[in-house]
Amino acid sequence: MSFVTFENLHEVRRLCHWGPVIALSVIAICSTMAILDSVIWYWPLDTTGGSINFLMLINWTVLILYNYFNAMFVGPGYIPLGWKPETLQDAQYLQYCRVCQGYKAPRSHHCRKCNRCVMKMDHHCPWINNCCGHLNHAYFTSFLLLAPLGCSHAAIIFIMTMYTQLYERISFGWSTVKIDMSAVRQFQPFMPFSVPAFAATLFALGLALGTTIAVGMLFFIQMKVILRNKTSIESWIEEKAKDRIQHYQTGEEFIFPYDLGSRWQNFKQVFTWSGTPKGDGIEWLVHLKCHQHTLTIEQLKQKADKRVRSVQYRAIEDYNGACCPLSKGLQTFFRTPCTEEPRIPLSKGDTILATRGTKWWMYGDKVLSEEQMRERVRGWFPRRCVEKCHYDTAASDSTSDKKVN
Repeated sequence: MSFVTFENLHEVRRLCHWGPVIALSVIAICSTMAILDSVIWYWPLDTTGGSINFLMLINWTVLILYNYFNAMFVGPGYIPLGWKPETLQDAQYLQYCRVCQGYKAPRSHHCRKCNRCVMKMDHHCPWINNCCGHLNHAYFTSFLLLAPLGCSHAAIIFIMTMYTQLYERISFGWSTVKIDMSAVRQFQPFMPFSVPAFAATLFALGLALGTTIAVGMLFFIQMKVILRNKTSIESWIEEKAKDRIQHYQTGEEFIFPYDLGSRWQNFKQVFTWSGTPKGDGIEWLVHLKCHQHTLTIEQLKQKADKRVRSVQYRAIEDYNGACCPLSKGLQTFFRTPCTEEPRIPLSKGDTILATRGTKWWMYGDKVLSEEQMRERVRGWFPRRCVEKCHYDTAASDSTSDKKVN
């Protein structure tokens, strides 16, 4: 099978995004500078150690790019458009996606960026310009492990290169630090370590250290959820389930259905020797006390609770959907939410059901007419553009119904 075919050639457009451009630039700068520094100034190829070091640097680069491109182009896997459960009775336990014109399978969520329902969606990652989900979770996590390891190796090369080349030019004042420089003095580089070379090495060192810390933290976060056989979204659903049970004092016991009770078993659900995770992305192994729709039923309960807790607002000013609207005040401009979640344009008189917010911004769903109901419109909008409805009949009716039940 060829790597790029006519069927998946359109996926190459994922590279045309700020996330992959920055990620690939960092990889290229760190790997190129590490190879140049070690070969020209620090560890020449005519030595055994230098050859091993060179092969290790090439190995890091190949492994990082292999997992990065697989995470990007293999993708998370998507629920087929118009999908329905085999047993129609099970549809009552599932949410319906108006965009994909089908039901959301267990563990799947609709991604606004990809415009599809994603299998076992964890999050949409701007660095790969794709979702992290069922099929590419292992590739993505492997990339998060290999990138800090490769950058740590590169950082050591950068530090030792600058130290060895500047050893006799600058007095460091390190009287207690003694490094054997005899091997370095025997080696005369064919290119002097100039100021531009020093600046490039120092810049690459900053990128390598920053990547090691930032991506390393993301790796530990991912492993934490993988060892519990969860996703980031499911961790949030579990927290909201406990909050709902505690708030209403229902006495329920919520057991996360996909935790198999063993970290090793959970680990093997994602990482396999073949590279293909276990499961078809629709049906899953579950806890003995749970069933296939335990989590989806909890999601439906949270969705109903969300409608009860939502507050109705009415737009009193027009808003064009700008990310940082200067016309709405300096505080609104500078306190814009740091998220890729969308902003929704408002016209005077629009009705919005707000579910959360900050002092200057609010997040909610725009109430649409029946003709506009095909796609859900939700996102952030400035708080100053709306006012609370004094008679929120929808919320009050829902609350009354809940008390009666």
